[in-house]
Order: sequence, then structure tokens, then C-alpha cells
Amino acid sequence: MVDSGQFHPKASAARSILRELNASSSEIEASATMTTDGYIIGAVLGTQTDEDRFAAMCASLLALAERAADEIGRGQMKQLLVEGTQGLMLLVRAGDDKVLALAAKPTVNLGRVFIEARRCAAKIDQVIGAG
Repeated sequence: MVDSGQFHPKASAARSILRELNASSSEIEASATMTTDGYIIGAVLGTQTDEDRFAAMCASLLALAERAADEIGRGQMKQLLVEGTQGLMLLVRAGDDKVLALAAKPTVNLGRVFIEARRCAAKIDQVIGAG
């Protein structure tokens, strides 16, 4: 794992929260927090992941999911789950302008990961603040 996000003023605080999330379960493999427009705040990702590209893709997914949810009258999107053969990725809103992304093994307990992700997203919103 590589800790990154060194350019945001609260990158160190973000990485600390993300490391705590990753340590909460051996099933959680990586995590990052970014602005909704794709600017990385902090990340604890695998060495082969380009965090800037990952943040941009997450922002695009989030924007599409929000538009789709709005189109069918589901209200504001709170989270997005992407499940692949090698595991899952979860995007969770962390306030109005931030998002938490995490990657977990396919064997993860979904209920537990949802609870941990929401707890982490709330902490990110509280500690990092707006903008």
C-alpha cells in the first residue's frame, strides 16, 4: 500500500482516517477520499493504482450515478456499489463535496463494510470540512 495525497492541506488527516478504515477489516484492501470533482485529498492505495486517474474515474461514476438517481426520482445519491469478480468498490458521499472510495475482497461482509464506510465518510466530512 502507498499512502499519498500529499498536496492537499488535510492529506495527513485524511490518510490517518483511511488507514483506520483499512485496519477495521482484513477484507478492506484500499481506500481514498477525493472531492466530487475528482481532486484527490488522501489515499491508501495499491502501488499500481494511479490515484489521480482513480479519483477522476470515481468522480465520473459519481456524477453519472447521481444523474441516473435523479432521473428516476431516487433523491440524492448516497452510495454506489460496483461488484467485480475480484471484489467490490464502494463510493460513499462524505458531505456535499467529498467522496470516500474503498476496495474490498469478494468475501467481505457487505453490511459491515457499509457501516464502516458510512462511519468513515462522516469522520472525513467532520475532520476535512468543506472545500
